Parts: sequence; structure tokens; C-alpha cells
Amino acid sequence: MLSLYQKELKGFFHTLTGYIILIVFLVALGLIVWVFPGTSVLEYGFAELDTFFSHTPLVFVFLVPAITMRMMAEEKKSGTWELLMTSPLSAFQIVSSKYLATLTLIIFALLPTLVYYFSVVQLGDPPGNIDSAGFFGAYIGLFLVGAAFASIGLFTSALTDNQIVAFVLGVFLGFFLYSGLSALAGLQMGVLAMWMEELSISYHYDSLGRGVIESKNLYYFLAFIGTMLTMTWGVISRK
Repeated sequence: MLSLYQKELKGFFHTLTGYIILIVFLVALGLIVWVFPGTSVLEYGFAELDTFFSHTPLVFVFLVPAITMRMMAEEKKSGTWELLMTSPLSAFQIVSSKYLATLTLIIFALLPTLVYYFSVVQLGDPPGNIDSAGFFGAYIGLFLVGAAFASIGLFTSALTDNQIVAFVLGVFLGFFLYSGLSALAGLQMGVLAMWMEELSISYHYDSLGRGVIESKNLYYFLAFIGTMLTMTWGVISRK
């Protein structure tokens, strides 16, 4: 299991594509947070990173499927899938190894963005005048959103042997479950609207973004991730 985990990490960093994905992610966020008019932190006059936390999940919609699209689809296309499935590893161990590798890559992508926090701390008046509890609560929520998208991406990669199809499906499902359900809830009324809203990823992410880590939000993400990984395990086991 450890060898497969290491293989996925090496496979990502041993190709130029992996570095390009991370660089594009960081450059895009940097432009959104510091440069683009209307979203730049420097325009607000407040020591806060609301722009960062509101736009990063939407960037994740594209970043995470770009990481996961190759993890199973490429194995099938290259012919190594049969070798993997006949190895001593169980389907559960295969899914777990690839998922943990994806989470590690998401952490690698997020760590450089901590520079934004320390920059805003210094820009405050006086320096340090920032809601640190709200920041780190939202940061935990951001990681959980990435973890949810990772489970979606692995599921779509398990469905096909085409990386592009896996990427498109991952982007579509991620966007729908993050923003689509909330948008549909706005068109409904009553219990159905409330049910759809509470099923959306953005609803629970916004709750964490207020700096209060409630158990119901953590349970939602754990249940969501568990469901998607179980579905991925089911697809692999059936095949």
C-alpha cells in the first residue's frame, strides 16, 4: 500500500504536467487575491482574505480533477491496471493509497498559500489585526472541500480509461455539488429547497468559514467522502 502511495506521488512529480498544474493553481490564486480588479485584497482596505476563500474552491473544481484524472484512467489505458488488480493489494487498499496520495498533493498545493495569511497579518493596522480563528477555520474547510473533490475525481477516473473524460466528469460533478445544488435550491421553496441546500458542499464550507467548526459540518464531509470512496471501491470490485 505504501509503495503504491509513493508511486502516485513520484508519478505526479516526475512529469512536467504535475508541476504545471501546481504552478497554474498558485499563479491563478495569486492574480485573483492580489492583482485582478474587484477581487484584490489591496482594494478592500481590510485585513481579510475573503476573496481567497471564496474563489479557491472554484479553482479546486479544475485543479483536483486534473490531479485525479490519471490515477485510474491511465492505469487502464497503459495496460498496468490488470497487473495492479492481480497484486496482493485489495480494492480498498488501492483506493485508499490513491486517495491519500491525492490529499498529499492538495496539501502541497495549499501550503504555499499560507504566505497570504502572513502577508495580510503585516498589512493590518496595527499589524496582526486579523481574525485568525476565522482564517484557520476556513482553511480547514478549504482542505475538506479539496478532499471532497478528490473523492469525486477518483470516482470519475474509475469509470473510464480516458483521462479527458474523467477530467470533464470530475469538473461537472464537483461544480454541480458545490454550486449547482445551491443554485437549484434558490429556485425551490420549502423542505425541498432546505434539503438541497444542506446537501451542497458550499453550504457546509461557508459554515466552517465563519470560524466555528461544528460537528455536523465535519460529519457531512466525512460521510460525503466515505460515500464517494465506497462507490469507487464498488466500481473497481465489479470490474
